[in-house]
Amino acid sequence: MRQVAEGVLVHESEFVQTNTVVVQGRAGVLLIDPGITGDEMVAIADDLRQLGQPVVAGFSTHPDWDHVLWHAKLGDAPRYGTARCAAYMRDLLSDAGATARIAADLLETEIAGQVPLDLLGLITGLPAGTAQIPWDGPRVRIIEHQAHAPGHAALFIEERGVLVAGDMLSDVLVPMLDDGDLATAIEEYLTALRLLEGVAGDVDVVVPGHGSVGGSDQMQARIDQDRAYVLALRNGQVPADPRVGPSAKPGWEWVSDIHEGQLRRLAQRSERDGAPR
Repeated sequence: MRQVAEGVLVHESEFVQTNTVVVQGRAGVLLIDPGITGDEMVAIADDLRQLGQPVVAGFSTHPDWDHVLWHAKLGDAPRYGTARCAAYMRDLLSDAGATARIAADLLETEIAGQVPLDLLGLITGLPAGTAQIPWDGPRVRIIEHQAHAPGHAALFIEERGVLVAGDMLSDVLVPMLDDGDLATAIEEYLTALRLLEGVAGDVDVVVPGHGSVGGSDQMQARIDQDRAYVLALRNGQVPADPRVGPSAKPGWEWVSDIHEGQLRRLAQRSERDGAPR
């Protein structure tokens, strides 16, 4: 783990640069999006034990599998999410085969068999409209929106100037739109960017769910880049974005597949609606 601000540490997984955030409080730490492999989560637990900092609360920014993981070594602290995030996970886990399907999908990755799924998604939903995480530590504001996934939330650690962005504001991933209606997903994404822009002037450190931690100079730049991408999709244009194509970061060429899939969705919607491209 490395310190990115006073009392705020980040662990970067070897799997798609997934970031786990640790916020130190009075009696222990808030653990945000822990992952990814069992060994990595055990290492986080061991580091916290050496620091004398037990996990007193967890939070999942959204209900994608890689953000709702947990390990017994991390303890049995309450694990929070927004009400919509928790409801989505309850619905998912009501299907007895859901965890097995996630495990099967992971067989195609380099972490096959390394991700513990027995505690996946056991999230307590905070009441709708909850403004901050209930814990004994720095105020952590919840900025809920519906971009990318149901009940997605960014967390703003106000006293430390740190924004934990979930799966937004990445330097390696383009905006990934929700699987629902494309037009709605685009507008929800633009709304979310406006919400994040509302705190941009107070952010010293931005931590995306995947990718590099950015400084204050990166916050607005990443918002602008994500907005340009989404607006291009809305306007029926092919986005020019350095995160896809020949300019993509080495090892991240697969992001172009996500991009191409979203372009296909756009084309299919245009054909269905009879709208010009």
